[in-house]
Amino acid sequence: MDTWSAAIMLFLIMDPLGNLPVFMSVLKVIEPKRRKKVLARELLFSLLIMGLFLYSGQAMLDFLNVKQETVSIAGGIILFLIALRMIFPQPGGVAGQPVGEEPFLVPLAIPMVAGPSILAALILLANQDPDRMADWSIALFCAWFVSASILMFSNSFHRLLGERGLTAVERLMGMILVMISIQMFLDGVVAYWGHAT
Repeated sequence: MDTWSAAIMLFLIMDPLGNLPVFMSVLKVIEPKRRKKVLARELLFSLLIMGLFLYSGQAMLDFLNVKQETVSIAGGIILFLIALRMIFPQPGGVAGQPVGEEPFLVPLAIPMVAGPSILAALILLANQDPDRMADWSIALFCAWFVSASILMFSNSFHRLLGERGLTAVERLMGMILVMISIQMFLDGVVAYWGHAT
């Protein structure tokens, strides 16, 4: 996987357009002057957490004695399930904040931006090719930067696309993510089969 493919995959998993309504509903209880600061802080937290998983994920896998093929297969399954939820959204959603309370780490930084699926994908990237950590860091930063830009201008995007437009884009992202997840799963199976025979 090259750097830009990794960046696109990470961006799709972050799903900023799908997260727009959640971000807007969590931030609406905060006074408008403070919203941008809170959002910027949460986005920086999410970047730090994702960077931590990118660089320490391999050490965790080594400690647990988990092989690359296992991570690839598990990552493909997780991404597939996330993609299905993007295509067929479920009723309900993220647990709400108490009225007037400012979000801190949860739910915006974790799990909305740095959720389990993105953390698993970062561990997978680091495990697949540990010699290309600079490439994975660039991919992560690019995906995060585009996602952060979309979320920082959430009101504009919401007005521009509307509810139906956001839903359509999220489902399209889900379809692309299905293809990426199946390829990741098949790569893991082929690698495992190659080592087993």
